[in-house]
Parts: sequence; C-alpha cells; structure tokens
Amino acid sequence: MAEQSIPEARTSEAPPGRAATDHSGSGISRRALLGTAGATGLVLGAAGGAVGYASAPAEATPLTSLGADMAMFHGKHQPGITEGLQAKGHLVAFDLAAGAGRKEAAALLRRWSATAERFMAGEAASSDDTDVARDAGPSSLTLTFGFGHSLFARTGLEKQRPVSLDPLPDFSSDHLDRARSDGDLWVQIGANDALVAFHALRAIQRDAGSAAKVRWQMNGFNRTPGATAHPMTARNLMGQLDGTRNPKPTEPDFDQRIFVPSAGSKDPAWMANGSYAVVRRIRMLLDDWEKLSLSAQEAVIGRRKSDGAPLSGGSETTAMDLEKTDSHGDLVVPINAHARITRPDRNGGAAILRRPFSYHDGIDSDGVPDAGLLFVCWQADPLRGFVPLQRKLDRGDALSRYIRHEASALFAVPGGAAKGEYVGQALLEG
Repeated sequence: MAEQSIPEARTSEAPPGRAATDHSGSGISRRALLGTAGATGLVLGAAGGAVGYASAPAEATPLTSLGADMAMFHGKHQPGITEGLQAKGHLVAFDLAAGAGRKEAAALLRRWSATAERFMAGEAASSDDTDVARDAGPSSLTLTFGFGHSLFARTGLEKQRPVSLDPLPDFSSDHLDRARSDGDLWVQIGANDALVAFHALRAIQRDAGSAAKVRWQMNGFNRTPGATAHPMTARNLMGQLDGTRNPKPTEPDFDQRIFVPSAGSKDPAWMANGSYAVVRRIRMLLDDWEKLSLSAQEAVIGRRKSDGAPLSGGSETTAMDLEKTDSHGDLVVPINAHARITRPDRNGGAAILRRPFSYHDGIDSDGVPDAGLLFVCWQADPLRGFVPLQRKLDRGDALSRYIRHEASALFAVPGGAAKGEYVGQALLEG
C-alpha cells in the first residue's frame, strides 16, 4: 500500500441538458432536479469536484451539493481516475460468455458506454429503469471500463494486446484467490451515494445480458465528502492517513507518469490517453494490528497516526528526513518503515496514483474481520510503477506482517470516449 494521496478533481463543464422522462409522469428528469436558477460551475464537496448546473423548473427543489456534483463521461481520459475519492464503490470483472467474441464485446461496450453517459448525467435508464436512484442526482457517479489480458485472445486481437498488460509477477506477500482475480473486462463504479452506485452496478450487470458473466465483484467505501471539518487525506481501516504523497495533476510530469501518451509510446495507438489499473484486494490483519501500541504502529508506517506527519517532524506535507536520528543514534524513521520504502525518490521516480476503497465483508467463523483495502492504482506503465514498488515492499516492509494480498488483476483502461463514440471503440472496431 504505497503512501500517496488523491489529487483534487479536475474541473469540466456540464453538457447541455437532455429531457429524460420521470417515471411519475411529471416530465421532470432526475437531471432537471440538479439545477439552481442562475448557478453554474460551482465548486462543491470536500473533494473539490466542479459541476455545471442546468436550469430547473420553478417547482423543482434543488439538490444538495452532494447529490448535484457531476463528473463528465466524455473527455480525453475516462472518468474515475483523477476525481476525488467517492463514498461508495463497486469493482466488478466479467468474462465473455462461451462463443462470444469481438462483435459481442463491441456491442457490450457500446451499451455500457450509453448507460454510463446517462447515469453520470443524473438521468434514468433509457428503458425499464429500476428506480433505485430515483430522487437522487448523479452524486459524483463515475464508471470506468478496462480490458484484461485474456480478452485479446477471446476476441482475436492478440496483436493489439499491449506489452504493458503482461501478467504481474508473483510477490512473496501474495495469497491469491484466482477466482477473484483477473477477468476479460473490468468496471469500476464510484459515487457519493450508495443507492446511486448500486443503481449503476445493477444496470451494468443487466446490460451484460448473455454476452458476459460476472467473474468477481468487490464492494468498498470511503468517508463521505463533507464529513470532516475540512478536506483531508482519507484514513484506512488501520486508522492511518492513507495517500499522503499521491502525485497531483498540477505537477508537470503528472500526465507522463499516469497516462499513456498519444504519440511516441510503446503501447498500441488505441491506448492513447489511457492508463493501467492494478487492482489488489489487500486484507488487513486488524486483530494483530490493533494489539500494537500507538508508537509501534507509527514506527511501522513512519508517520504519526494523528496527522500523518513524518516521524522526523513537521506536518503531513513536510519532506521526510530519512537521515535524522534520535538521542541513541537510531533512525527516527525506521529502516523498514512503509513510508520510507515507498518514497518515489528512493524508487527511481516510480509513481502510482492511488484511488482505493476500504472494504468489510463480515466476520469469519473464528471471529476475525474480513476487512481491508480494495487497492486501485493508476500508472502509464505498471512495469515502471506498481511492480518495482511492490518488489521493494516484498523485501522488507514492516507493514507486510499485518496485511495479506488475496486477489490481483491488471487492466488496460483506454482513453475517454469522444461524443458519439463508446469506450474501447478504437480497439474493437480498429
């Protein structure tokens, strides 16, 4: 779990309103309820997400900022990568059905893209909507689509498979359940309302029809934006601030580290402006962790639990002094501290953009919680991002004895769809 924080969301303008009919017969769409007369481009929510408002009918009651916050489906990059952390998430992988190939995959991505565009705009499904999200706005909903290594053989597109999509190497901390790993297709769903997120999940599953079946699904959560007095780095289930050194879009080399360039890349052309998502289900051994004293927990991480500041002093954003010693001559930040090992300047500049969800899947029969992190990280090249960091963590991270990697996957996530196109069209119709 490399320690890097989620950047502020990128801003964009909302598309023109579309008239979707409300099931009550009133003629007012869920999207129409987003409006506040005369208000446009307001910055809302703890994540700093910018939204545009459409004008609402006079009788409509404006949504709260949490419900009205809207991400954009069309763009250079897919949504769900640079936006702030969402309160609820679903990760789901599909395998194409027996006999399904490139034609079926293309039709499925076309359906999924149409659903994503409507739902992210706060509209109902085009037909037979389940009404799960009725009365709610888009609530920062994002849907993100990716392709697994196995998809290319099943669709006859092996020559278009990127080298960067080669399977991840084995790591010593792996205890992987193969049934909950990999997959032909991957969908990441996030929203700041649980019903909005479930509505999207159900629609995606229904859209799959006979073309694909669910391979695995994982459900996660984060703190709801606005729950703290001011925006701050999220905490994980160990109580630690998780993601302090995430790269930010304001940094000059951000795009170079996170997104595949549109030219001069080793990747095929269809991956231009895309990214690679590593997905890991990391179980936290919370009973063991919680037996440690506060000082012992801080030594494992290398940062104060209260405010995320390095043990060498300062605030959360203060540069860590790796050479500082105490009165006994011992390093203040232990040699095997998680934060020391994952520093980009100690890893050849390797950087990943973390965008995880916590999870809790109940209590085992022996009373142990099945809880931890649905780790999702983004990079332009996993062989220069996640892989070298995880190899280094394998060699002596103090946190390793308190976590267990139980599922793993890698997906190629193409760039965003232009208006009138669907995600992955350049691959599936190229």
